[in-house]
Amino acid sequence: MTKRYRTVLLFGAPGAGKGTQGKILGQIPGFYHLSCGEVFRNLDTSSTLGRIFMDYSSKGLLVPDEPTIQMWSQNMHARTTLGIYKPNVDLLVLDGIPRNLHQAKLLDTHLKVLKIIHLICPDKERMIERLRRRALKENRVDDAKEDVIRKRWQVYERETYPVLEHYSKDMIAEVDAMGSPAAVLAKVLEELVPVQNAHYANALSGDEPAAAADAPAKVAPRRASANGTSHAEKSSGRKARR
Repeated sequence: MTKRYRTVLLFGAPGAGKGTQGKILGQIPGFYHLSCGEVFRNLDTSSTLGRIFMDYSSKGLLVPDEPTIQMWSQNMHARTTLGIYKPNVDLLVLDGIPRNLHQAKLLDTHLKVLKIIHLICPDKERMIERLRRRALKENRVDDAKEDVIRKRWQVYERETYPVLEHYSKDMIAEVDAMGSPAAVLAKVLEELVPVQNAHYANALSGDEPAAAADAPAKVAPRRASANGTSHAEKSSGRKARR
């Protein structure tokens, strides 16, 4: 059986700051950050995967599961083979994947999820404004139009938010995403420092090393997706998880 990458997932709505926190964590020794969205945006738009990404993202829709997992698998294979990511030393920090329940199930054979940082965004309009500012600053055409932004939120509430139900509640830590990046980071590190310490201890003891540089995974055919629950309905249950 293939060993699994020891992983931290950054989870939250569009504009919650997953990419920002991921980039900062990626500068800290012992963490390796991979943004699924960045990898997509850096694809050659003349390639098959690049054309698929542009077609869906320009409409505010999620890229289908099969090319998403294929892209992720190829990148992880390349990074481990080249030694850019060292799974026995680094904790993998992912953002932007999995984006629905089917993806989460497909990734179970590749990831050993140790912690999920759920960045909470109680003010939807502030998040939309944050996305607009980011679009202007970073020249992101996929975030420039309000109707596309709102469509992305609808997709998140319908398809992505239910992913949390796939994982044990005790591994999910909720962090308020509305503060400054430094304030949010401080709260994130409170949750992740113990996880990193345990990862180092396991590496020293030789307990279940993370995934080796396997060949890109074959993606299983897509199954019918489960019905999602709205963000508002799920929000009412957040307190019980705390």
